[in-house]
Amino acid sequence: MHLHGIQSTALRYFLEVVRCGSISEASQRLNVAASAVSRQIAKLERELETPLLERRARGVVPSAAGERLAVHARKAQLASEQLAAELRGLADLHRGQVRLATTEGFSLDFLPEVIAVFRQGYAGIHFSLEVCSPAVATRRVQEGEADLGLTFSLRPEPDIRVEAILSGAIEAVMHPAHPLASRSGLRLADLQGHPLAVSMPDTTVRQLFDICCGVQGLSFEPVLVSNNMQALYRFAALGGGVTLSSELSLRSRLHQGQLVALPLLDEGMAARRIELQSMAGRELPPAVEVFRDALVAALAPPCAEPD
Repeated sequence: MHLHGIQSTALRYFLEVVRCGSISEASQRLNVAASAVSRQIAKLERELETPLLERRARGVVPSAAGERLAVHARKAQLASEQLAAELRGLADLHRGQVRLATTEGFSLDFLPEVIAVFRQGYAGIHFSLEVCSPAVATRRVQEGEADLGLTFSLRPEPDIRVEAILSGAIEAVMHPAHPLASRSGLRLADLQGHPLAVSMPDTTVRQLFDICCGVQGLSFEPVLVSNNMQALYRFAALGGGVTLSSELSLRSRLHQGQLVALPLLDEGMAARRIELQSMAGRELPPAVEVFRDALVAALAPPCAEPD
Protein backbone atom coordinates (compact mmCIF):
# COMPACT_ATOMS: atom_id res chain seq x y z
CA MET A 1 0.00 0.00 0.00
CA HIS A 2 1.68 3.19 -1.21
CA LEU A 3 0.30 6.32 0.44
CA HIS A 4 2.44 9.04 -1.12
CA GLY A 5 0.50 11.09 -3.62
CA ILE A 6 -2.88 10.55 -1.96
CA GLN A 7 -4.73 13.85 -1.67
CA SER A 8 -5.77 15.03 1.76
CA THR A 9 -9.27 15.83 0.47
CA ALA A 10 -9.83 12.23 -0.58
CA LEU A 11 -8.64 10.97 2.81
CA ARG A 12 -10.86 13.46 4.60
CA TYR A 13 -13.91 12.33 2.60
CA PHE A 14 -13.02 8.68 3.17
CA LEU A 15 -12.68 9.18 6.94
CA GLU A 16 -16.06 10.90 7.13
CA VAL A 17 -17.72 8.03 5.26
CA VAL A 18 -16.15 5.54 7.68
CA ARG A 19 -17.35 7.60 10.67
CA CYS A 20 -20.90 7.90 9.30
CA GLY A 21 -21.21 4.47 7.72
CA SER A 22 -22.98 6.15 4.81
CA ILE A 23 -21.87 8.13 1.76
CA SER A 24 -25.05 10.23 1.74
CA GLU A 25 -24.75 11.13 5.43
CA ALA A 26 -21.05 11.94 5.00
CA SER A 27 -21.85 14.21 2.04
CA GLN A 28 -24.33 16.14 4.20
CA ARG A 29 -21.79 16.60 7.00
CA LEU A 30 -19.10 17.62 4.51
CA ASN A 31 -21.55 19.88 2.64
CA VAL A 32 -20.56 18.42 -0.73
CA ALA A 33 -22.45 16.32 -3.26
CA ALA A 34 -22.60 12.57 -2.64
CA SER A 35 -21.27 12.03 -6.17
CA ALA A 36 -18.15 14.04 -5.30
CA VAL A 37 -17.55 11.92 -2.23
CA SER A 38 -17.99 8.73 -4.28
CA ARG A 39 -15.54 9.98 -6.93
CA GLN A 40 -12.86 10.75 -4.35
CA ILE A 41 -13.18 7.32 -2.77
CA ALA A 42 -13.17 5.62 -6.17
CA LYS A 43 -9.97 7.53 -6.94
CA LEU A 44 -8.42 6.27 -3.71
CA GLU A 45 -9.37 2.70 -4.55
CA ARG A 46 -7.79 3.03 -8.03
CA GLU A 47 -4.56 4.49 -6.63
CA LEU A 48 -4.28 1.83 -3.94
CA GLU A 49 -5.54 -0.92 -6.23
CA THR A 50 -7.85 -2.36 -3.57
CA PRO A 51 -11.45 -1.91 -2.44
CA LEU A 52 -11.76 0.31 0.64
CA LEU A 53 -15.49 0.03 1.33
CA GLU A 54 -17.94 -2.84 1.39
CA ARG A 55 -21.50 -1.97 0.41
CA ARG A 56 -24.18 -3.31 2.75
CA ALA A 57 -27.97 -3.11 2.71
CA ARG A 58 -27.74 -0.14 5.05
CA GLY A 59 -24.70 1.94 4.21
CA VAL A 60 -21.07 0.92 3.95
CA VAL A 61 -18.33 -0.51 6.18
CA PRO A 62 -14.56 -0.39 5.62
CA SER A 63 -12.85 -3.41 4.10
CA ALA A 64 -9.73 -4.84 5.75
CA ALA A 65 -7.62 -2.45 3.66
CA GLY A 66 -10.04 0.37 4.44
CA GLU A 67 -9.67 -0.20 8.18
CA ARG A 68 -5.88 0.04 7.88
CA LEU A 69 -6.15 3.21 5.82
CA ALA A 70 -8.59 4.73 8.34
CA VAL A 71 -6.13 4.13 11.19
CA HIS A 72 -3.34 5.80 9.18
CA ALA A 73 -5.57 8.71 8.17
CA ARG A 74 -6.78 9.36 11.72
CA LYS A 75 -3.24 9.45 13.08
CA ALA A 76 -2.09 11.70 10.24
CA GLN A 77 -5.02 14.05 10.84
CA LEU A 78 -4.30 14.28 14.56
CA ALA A 79 -0.60 14.87 13.91
CA SER A 80 -1.45 17.67 11.48
CA GLU A 81 -3.77 19.28 14.02
CA GLN A 82 -1.08 19.11 16.69
CA LEU A 83 1.51 20.62 14.36
CA ALA A 84 -0.87 23.43 13.45
CA ALA A 85 -1.43 24.13 17.13
CA GLU A 86 2.31 24.26 17.76
CA LEU A 87 2.81 26.63 14.86
CA ARG A 88 0.13 28.90 16.30
CA GLY A 89 1.97 28.89 19.59
CA LEU A 90 -0.63 26.76 21.38
CA ALA A 91 1.67 23.93 22.42
CA ASP A 92 2.49 25.48 25.79
CA LEU A 93 0.36 24.79 28.81
CA HIS A 94 -1.28 28.22 28.95
CA ARG A 95 -3.83 27.10 26.36
CA GLY A 96 -5.11 23.82 25.05
CA GLN A 97 -8.07 21.47 24.64
CA VAL A 98 -8.65 18.04 26.19
CA ARG A 99 -11.44 15.89 24.76
CA LEU A 100 -12.71 13.17 27.10
CA ALA A 101 -15.08 10.26 26.59
CA THR A 102 -16.36 8.36 29.61
CA THR A 103 -19.19 6.34 31.09
CA GLU A 104 -21.86 8.01 33.18
CA GLY A 105 -20.62 6.94 36.61
CA PHE A 106 -17.28 8.71 36.21
CA SER A 107 -18.97 11.87 34.90
CA LEU A 108 -21.06 12.48 38.02
CA ASP A 109 -18.36 13.26 40.57
CA PHE A 110 -14.92 11.89 39.77
CA LEU A 111 -14.02 13.60 36.49
CA PRO A 112 -15.61 16.99 37.30
CA GLU A 113 -13.66 17.03 40.57
CA VAL A 114 -10.36 16.15 38.86
CA ILE A 115 -10.94 18.77 36.13
CA ALA A 116 -11.83 21.49 38.66
CA VAL A 117 -8.68 20.85 40.72
CA PHE A 118 -6.52 20.61 37.59
CA ARG A 119 -7.74 23.96 36.21
CA GLN A 120 -6.63 25.73 39.38
CA GLY A 121 -3.12 25.35 37.98
CA TYR A 122 -3.93 25.32 34.24
CA ALA A 123 -6.78 27.76 33.76
CA GLY A 124 -6.12 28.10 30.02
CA ILE A 125 -6.83 24.43 29.29
CA HIS A 126 -10.43 23.74 28.29
CA PHE A 127 -12.31 20.44 28.28
CA SER A 128 -15.08 18.63 26.47
CA LEU A 129 -16.66 15.61 28.15
CA GLU A 130 -18.82 13.12 26.25
CA VAL A 131 -20.82 10.61 28.30
CA CYS A 132 -21.48 7.35 26.48
CA SER A 133 -21.40 3.57 26.82
CA PRO A 134 -18.06 1.79 27.48
CA ALA A 135 -17.81 0.53 23.89
CA VAL A 136 -18.53 3.96 22.40
CA ALA A 137 -15.97 5.63 24.70
CA THR A 138 -13.30 3.25 23.43
CA ARG A 139 -14.38 3.80 19.82
CA ARG A 140 -14.13 7.58 20.23
CA VAL A 141 -10.48 7.13 21.25
CA GLN A 142 -9.76 4.68 18.43
CA GLU A 143 -11.21 7.12 15.90
CA GLY A 144 -9.41 10.17 17.31
CA GLU A 145 -12.66 11.83 18.37
CA ALA A 146 -11.49 11.79 22.02
CA ASP A 147 -7.97 12.30 23.38
CA LEU A 148 -8.57 10.16 26.46
CA GLY A 149 -11.21 7.63 27.42
CA LEU A 150 -12.03 6.57 30.97
CA THR A 151 -14.14 3.46 30.72
CA PHE A 152 -14.76 -0.11 31.80
CA SER A 153 -13.23 -2.90 29.74
CA LEU A 154 -13.68 -6.66 29.70
CA ARG A 155 -10.91 -7.42 27.18
CA PRO A 156 -7.95 -5.79 25.37
CA GLU A 157 -9.00 -3.50 22.50
CA PRO A 158 -7.13 -2.92 19.21
CA ASP A 159 -5.44 0.42 18.53
CA ILE A 160 -5.66 1.37 22.21
CA ARG A 161 -2.84 2.30 24.57
CA VAL A 162 -3.77 1.75 28.22
CA GLU A 163 -2.37 4.67 30.19
CA ALA A 164 -3.60 3.37 33.56
CA ILE A 165 -5.56 0.39 34.79
CA LEU A 166 -7.26 -0.47 38.07
CA SER A 167 -9.88 -2.85 39.37
CA GLY A 168 -13.43 -2.28 38.27
CA ALA A 169 -14.81 -4.78 40.79
CA ILE A 170 -18.54 -4.42 41.36
CA GLU A 171 -19.64 -3.56 44.89
CA ALA A 172 -22.98 -3.48 46.66
CA VAL A 173 -23.89 0.12 47.50
CA MET A 174 -26.35 1.10 50.22
CA HIS A 175 -27.27 3.59 52.94
CA PRO A 176 -25.04 3.35 56.05
CA ALA A 177 -28.07 2.27 58.12
CA HIS A 178 -28.99 -0.60 55.77
CA PRO A 179 -29.24 -4.01 57.54
CA LEU A 180 -26.31 -5.35 55.45
CA ALA A 181 -24.07 -2.29 55.85
CA SER A 182 -22.10 -3.68 58.79
CA ARG A 183 -20.81 -6.67 56.81
CA SER A 184 -17.23 -6.78 55.50
CA GLY A 185 -18.34 -8.36 52.23
CA LEU A 186 -21.38 -9.89 50.57
CA ARG A 187 -22.42 -12.49 48.08
CA LEU A 188 -25.20 -11.99 45.57
CA ALA A 189 -27.34 -14.47 47.46
CA ASP A 190 -27.19 -12.15 50.50
CA LEU A 191 -29.03 -9.48 48.50
CA GLN A 192 -32.12 -11.63 48.01
CA GLY A 193 -35.02 -10.33 50.05
CA HIS A 194 -33.68 -6.76 49.92
CA PRO A 195 -34.93 -4.14 47.41
CA LEU A 196 -32.46 -3.91 44.51
CA ALA A 197 -31.90 -1.10 42.00
CA VAL A 198 -29.91 -1.93 38.85
CA SER A 199 -28.75 -0.32 35.63
CA MET A 200 -29.86 -1.21 32.10
CA PRO A 201 -28.55 -4.36 30.33
CA ASP A 202 -26.12 -2.40 28.10
CA THR A 203 -23.79 -1.65 31.06
CA THR A 204 -20.89 -3.87 32.13
CA VAL A 205 -22.13 -3.95 35.73
CA ARG A 206 -25.52 -5.30 34.65
CA GLN A 207 -23.98 -7.77 32.20
CA LEU A 208 -21.69 -9.29 34.85
CA PHE A 209 -24.53 -9.29 37.39
CA ASP A 210 -26.81 -11.17 35.00
CA ILE A 211 -24.09 -13.68 34.11
CA CYS A 212 -23.23 -14.40 37.75
CA CYS A 213 -26.90 -14.74 38.68
CA GLY A 214 -27.41 -17.14 35.78
CA VAL A 215 -24.45 -19.30 36.77
CA GLN A 216 -25.69 -19.51 40.37
CA GLY A 217 -29.35 -19.91 39.51
CA LEU A 218 -30.29 -16.73 41.38
CA SER A 219 -33.36 -14.72 40.47
CA PHE A 220 -34.02 -11.07 41.34
CA GLU A 221 -36.93 -8.74 40.68
CA PRO A 222 -35.35 -5.26 40.87
CA VAL A 223 -37.59 -2.56 42.29
CA LEU A 224 -35.88 0.04 40.12
CA VAL A 225 -34.18 -0.26 36.74
CA SER A 226 -32.67 2.90 35.23
CA ASN A 227 -30.20 4.12 32.63
CA ASN A 228 -29.34 7.01 34.96
CA MET A 229 -26.70 6.24 37.58
CA GLN A 230 -27.51 9.41 39.51
CA ALA A 231 -31.03 8.09 40.08
CA LEU A 232 -29.69 4.74 41.32
CA TYR A 233 -27.21 6.38 43.71
CA ARG A 234 -29.85 8.75 45.06
CA PHE A 235 -32.27 5.88 45.57
CA ALA A 236 -29.67 3.98 47.61
CA ALA A 237 -28.66 7.10 49.58
CA LEU A 238 -32.31 7.59 50.58
CA GLY A 239 -32.46 4.05 51.94
CA GLY A 240 -34.62 2.75 49.11
CA GLY A 241 -32.46 -0.29 48.50
CA VAL A 242 -29.13 -1.67 47.29
CA THR A 243 -27.52 -0.76 43.97
CA LEU A 244 -24.34 -1.89 42.24
CA SER A 245 -21.32 0.19 41.25
CA SER A 246 -17.54 0.56 41.42
CA GLU A 247 -15.65 2.29 44.21
CA LEU A 248 -14.20 4.93 41.88
CA SER A 249 -17.59 6.15 40.68
CA LEU A 250 -18.67 6.79 44.27
CA ARG A 251 -15.39 7.69 45.94
CA SER A 252 -16.37 11.19 47.14
CA ARG A 253 -19.84 10.08 48.29
CA LEU A 254 -18.32 7.20 50.23
CA HIS A 255 -15.82 9.57 51.82
CA GLN A 256 -18.66 11.91 52.83
CA GLY A 257 -20.53 9.03 54.46
CA GLN A 258 -23.56 9.26 52.15
CA LEU A 259 -23.20 5.63 51.10
CA VAL A 260 -21.44 2.40 52.01
CA ALA A 261 -19.92 0.06 49.40
CA LEU A 262 -19.22 -3.58 50.22
CA PRO A 263 -17.20 -6.00 48.03
CA LEU A 264 -19.20 -8.67 46.23
CA LEU A 265 -17.27 -11.91 46.72
CA ASP A 266 -18.86 -13.95 43.94
CA GLU A 267 -16.51 -15.16 41.21
CA GLY A 268 -16.95 -12.99 38.13
CA MET A 269 -18.03 -9.79 39.86
CA ALA A 270 -14.44 -8.51 39.60
CA ALA A 271 -14.00 -9.54 35.95
CA ARG A 272 -13.96 -6.02 34.53
CA ARG A 273 -11.29 -3.34 34.81
CA ILE A 274 -11.20 0.43 34.61
CA GLU A 275 -8.91 1.73 31.85
CA LEU A 276 -7.61 5.17 30.99
CA GLN A 277 -7.21 4.88 27.22
CA SER A 278 -5.48 6.82 24.47
CA MET A 279 -4.90 6.04 20.79
CA ALA A 280 -2.02 3.62 20.23
CA GLY A 281 0.93 5.20 18.41
CA ARG A 282 -0.28 8.76 18.88
CA GLU A 283 1.90 11.48 20.40
CA LEU A 284 -0.38 13.31 22.80
CA PRO A 285 -0.45 17.13 22.79
CA PRO A 286 1.21 18.73 25.84
CA ALA A 287 -2.09 19.79 27.42
CA VAL A 288 -3.43 16.25 27.13
CA GLU A 289 -0.21 14.79 28.50
CA VAL A 290 -0.20 16.91 31.63
CA PHE A 291 -3.88 16.18 32.31
CA ARG A 292 -3.30 12.48 31.70
CA ASP A 293 -0.62 12.53 34.39
CA ALA A 294 -2.98 14.29 36.81
CA LEU A 295 -5.70 11.78 36.03
CA VAL A 296 -3.38 8.80 36.57
CA ALA A 297 -2.50 10.19 40.02
CA ALA A 298 -6.19 10.72 40.87
CA LEU A 299 -7.08 7.17 39.81
CA ALA A 300 -4.85 5.65 42.48
CA PRO A 301 -6.89 3.99 45.24
CA PRO A 302 -7.08 6.13 48.39
CA CYS A 303 -4.60 5.22 51.12
CA ALA A 304 -6.07 3.66 54.21
CA GLU A 305 -6.17 6.06 57.14
CA PRO A 306 -3.86 5.11 60.04
CA ASP A 307 -5.47 3.71 63.20
